[in-house]
Amino acid sequence: MSYEGYSISVHFACSAIKAAQRSGLDEQALLQEAGIGQRLLDNAQMRMTSLQFSRLMLALWRVGDDEFMGLAPSRSRHGVFALMARQVIGCRRLASVYYRMARFYNLVNDSLRLELTADGGQTAFVMRLADPEHDPEHLLREVFMLLWHRFASWLVGQRIGLREVHFDYPQPANHAEYRLMFPCPARFSMPDCRLVLDPQCLDMPVVQTPATLREHLRRAPLEWFTRPSYQAAFTRSVSDLFQYDGAFRDLGIEAAAAALHITERTLRRRLALEGARFQALKDGLRRDLAIHYLSQAGLPISEIAQRLGFSEPSAFTRAFRQWTGDSPRAYREAARA
Repeated sequence: MSYEGYSISVHFACSAIKAAQRSGLDEQALLQEAGIGQRLLDNAQMRMTSLQFSRLMLALWRVGDDEFMGLAPSRSRHGVFALMARQVIGCRRLASVYYRMARFYNLVNDSLRLELTADGGQTAFVMRLADPEHDPEHLLREVFMLLWHRFASWLVGQRIGLREVHFDYPQPANHAEYRLMFPCPARFSMPDCRLVLDPQCLDMPVVQTPATLREHLRRAPLEWFTRPSYQAAFTRSVSDLFQYDGAFRDLGIEAAAAALHITERTLRRRLALEGARFQALKDGLRRDLAIHYLSQAGLPISEIAQRLGFSEPSAFTRAFRQWTGDSPRAYREAARA
């Protein structure tokens, strides 16, 4: 079981709904199709599942017939990204993928300009919007910078190494979420948006086929908005330990260290070097999985508490309130309201 894909900040849903409002779309119909309650959007601390957000984005693209979500001077009709994907599946190397992506979008839409550059010792895939003021919440740039990295990573069958990711707007309030979106530092107020690539990545071979692409596009956009594992080695190893039944109840740092055949002190030090803490990691995984379970209508809160290793539902309620500012019951009601 992969826990990383379970939760996304509700900030992105709020941005999507604002885009829908500007385009004159029925926001309530979009939220209903996504399974997101209006009240969920009223609390900035709230999170939603990857499935909810992917359904919202798909509904927005489909109903508005615009993959740019009304956030650019001219629309990109629903299906354009899939058409581009079919153009690049025949490429042999990643460099050709990025060149062909850029050529495709530069030909079909003037709203953005893409370019693969190699200058000053820096290799980057660059995106510039013709009119950034059309994208006041930065959603278009957030989504498509994510897609340029995640779709290309899928094509080569592994994560593409990034040194940095740049954005041409000031650091937003939700900047901490960018650590979950990209496997590298994010820099803001830069001249353009760019993925700063490890140069050797450009020689990665494309391993996908037209057949696997058809299945990938059938599952999109969930494939793109489910967070892949970008964790460092020991953080990843500890996360993996929580995949086993009863792990949240039984696994403390001593048991985790023993399972990894190192001392508790060494585990603490290795996690600290990776910018992680055992308890914070455990709490984050519990939070994401709790949100996933609460989205399942037939699962009682008492059973969720048990699955997450809490001694009683009241302990789970206290912890969930600390994570989100609301109780599990109130969260479930808000998500459906």
